[in-house]
Amino acid sequence: MKRITEQPSNYRHLDKMSTEELLRNMNQEDKTVPHAVEKAIPFIIPLVDVIVDKMKKGGRLFYIGAGTSGRLGIVDASECPPTFGVPHDWVIGIISGGDSAIRKAVEFAEDSTSQSWKDLSEYLINKNDVVIGIAASGTTPYVVHGLTKCRAEGITTGCITCNPGSPMAEQSDFPIEVIVGPEFVTGSTRMKSGTAQKLVLNMISTSVMIGLGRVVDNKMVDMQLSNNKLVDRGTKMIQNELGISYSEAKDLLLKNGSVRAAIKDYKSVR
Repeated sequence: MKRITEQPSNYRHLDKMSTEELLRNMNQEDKTVPHAVEKAIPFIIPLVDVIVDKMKKGGRLFYIGAGTSGRLGIVDASECPPTFGVPHDWVIGIISGGDSAIRKAVEFAEDSTSQSWKDLSEYLINKNDVVIGIAASGTTPYVVHGLTKCRAEGITTGCITCNPGSPMAEQSDFPIEVIVGPEFVTGSTRMKSGTAQKLVLNMISTSVMIGLGRVVDNKMVDMQLSNNKLVDRGTKMIQNELGISYSEAKDLLLKNGSVRAAIKDYKSVR
């Protein structure tokens, strides 16, 4: 396979550049990422559709990855409950090396060919679920072998990679290849590749949650009220929807615990 992510940077002598040159050149490279993601949209669509279908039937979405890719999966999964008010076991992020690897790299954890299936098995993974492997290279053993085992067990698989024709894509029912080209710092896939993966993850989880009815119009009506900012945001949503005072809207929100429930409660007695 052609490992574009390992090719030399388009820029030489970074250590001789001024701060402004570094920042402008990095920004120039970053501008190419959304265009690469755009080309992958036709491949993201069917994956989102199958996730929505399976989750409506009680399935779950899993992300598996190592290093930067694994951390991005965990970030996306962890943001779904507060944003959309869903249980923590609807979207699950797993990183090679376990939770300690979120903060500190665990040496050679990504090279395991058996641990990913063990990690997934702890969640009693089954055919109702969908597993997305995340690896810029598309060759990470932890991810590739996890997807291989999933397919053997009849579990739907997808992947997000930044190299074409990778082993990970071969083991995916729905491969997503976002070809962003060489990194600014040669091989540093936490940069453009990581940005591309983050964008795609945002697109997948947000589209899935909208498909599951967790957004009304353009509002996060099920968001968790975990701080004063979100209470204020929810209060204003209710105020605008129902045409009532701020104080009445806030009382409704705090009584019911969510924007959706507050609006339903108000309308049920009118």
